[in-house]
Amino acid sequence: MAGKASRGCFRHSLLALLLLMLSACNIELNALPGAIAVAPSEAVPGSGWTVIAPGLAWREIAQDQDQLSQLKILRVDPQHYSFRAKYSPAKPYSLAQWRAREPEAAAIVNANFFDPSYLVLGLVISDGQAHGRPYRERGGSFLVKEGQPAVRANHGLSQRDLASAEQAVQGFPLLVDTGEQTYFGQARQERARRTAIAEDAAGRILIISAPLLGPTLRDLSAFLAQSDLEIETAFNLDGGGSTLMAVPDIDYYQPSFDAVPAILAVYKR
Repeated sequence: MAGKASRGCFRHSLLALLLLMLSACNIELNALPGAIAVAPSEAVPGSGWTVIAPGLAWREIAQDQDQLSQLKILRVDPQHYSFRAKYSPAKPYSLAQWRAREPEAAAIVNANFFDPSYLVLGLVISDGQAHGRPYRERGGSFLVKEGQPAVRANHGLSQRDLASAEQAVQGFPLLVDTGEQTYFGQARQERARRTAIAEDAAGRILIISAPLLGPTLRDLSAFLAQSDLEIETAFNLDGGGSTLMAVPDIDYYQPSFDAVPAILAVYKR
């Protein structure tokens, strides 16, 4: 893990330098790969959301006008879309490779943390097949049971909840629980690329990515709880060099620096 962390710090430093150079040259941040300006067909006035397709909406939020910590958010309505976890322990893949393996996916995002051997930390359930060792008291779980997705805090999950899931991914720390900020830690206070997943009050799933120098975990936890996103539960997925996100309908592609062994994919019903 230390090797991965050191590579991540080096890459973050290079990205920060690149961003400063672009700023000095007055180049738009949207010109960066993975920060593509999107122009889907139907913006919802006053909401900040743009409808990509029925049940699929997109939003970009810059906290305090800080473009480096900008969040890209995909909101998915389970009535129109389904979810599957995918895991390749023997061979991790890049974004392009995952897209080639899942050409029908309406969205792809990286999932669990993993060790240097590309074995997931926490639990992954892919089409009913469980991998890894589940977190019990830390972090959160994204679960699909009887076709219905949910985001839950792990401290409230039973063995039966996990055993009956068809799909699952896990991560940490827990960022929001019952609408309240849950992460106040002093650790991991560096700014970094982030990936998170959440469920809002209407039962929709929010996939959240900070593709540049995103907020600290504490700031992200506070922002998600205080925002108008109406988030009930949210937790952090693997970030840094693993941050990966694709939404083909709007030509948005955020490649990861490192190949990843586990993703969560979204499909039209």
